[in-house]
Amino acid sequence: MHAMTPSRGRARLGLLVPFTNTNLEPDMTLMSPPGISVHTARLGGYDAERIPDETQMQGLGASDFDEPLRLLMGVSPDIILYGCTSATLAHGPEFDRKLAARARSVSGAETVTAAGALVSALEALGARKVGLASPYVPAINDMAVAFLAEAGIETVRRSEVPVPLSNEEQGAMTPDEVLASGIRADHDDADAIVLSCTDMRSVESVARLEQALGKPAICSNQAMMHEALRRLGIDSPVAGFGMLLERPRT
Repeated sequence: MHAMTPSRGRARLGLLVPFTNTNLEPDMTLMSPPGISVHTARLGGYDAERIPDETQMQGLGASDFDEPLRLLMGVSPDIILYGCTSATLAHGPEFDRKLAARARSVSGAETVTAAGALVSALEALGARKVGLASPYVPAINDMAVAFLAEAGIETVRRSEVPVPLSNEEQGAMTPDEVLASGIRADHDDADAIVLSCTDMRSVESVARLEQALGKPAICSNQAMMHEALRRLGIDSPVAGFGMLLERPRT
């Protein structure tokens, strides 16, 4: 008989997922330590057929998420994860903090945003200068650079996609394409590489990127898992998804 791997019973993660996102849920399941289960509700507030530019992402960030949050509370999650990076990057750190606080007040659960988790991860690694890779339009990358700058983190190089990608095309980038984008974001002065976007297949690429560059790589979904485990007081290392998850959290 095989020993059972506990798939639940230790903690529940409640994910708020943009409705076209296909990669956040598998990523979180992939990284979950034994006994941690992942439960999701989907977010609207943007047009699936439009390029996810700054207007679309500001719209998502500003849209009312009380109903998805109410439905998600049906599973009594221990922590809520707001799973879109650009939705709050596009509004700035103050908005990001307020969104987390509002989700906390509505749900009563600790809340982590993807953008906030990236900053927490960089602070945990002591990284002050970064290379940034994303599938975003340049205007959102400008906002990401400004967001990081407000947290005291300087972006020394950025790797951008040559043409604007649809929601579907962002999610369809292969791990190899994500790896190549991360390598293009490297710079001698960069302490770490940031792969920003919860719908980019970065979780499968970060360990290879670290091996290629000899420095830490962080991505939105891995940073959210790191912050969730830190707040839950779960210190066991998670192997295979970059040094951020392999080091002690408390």
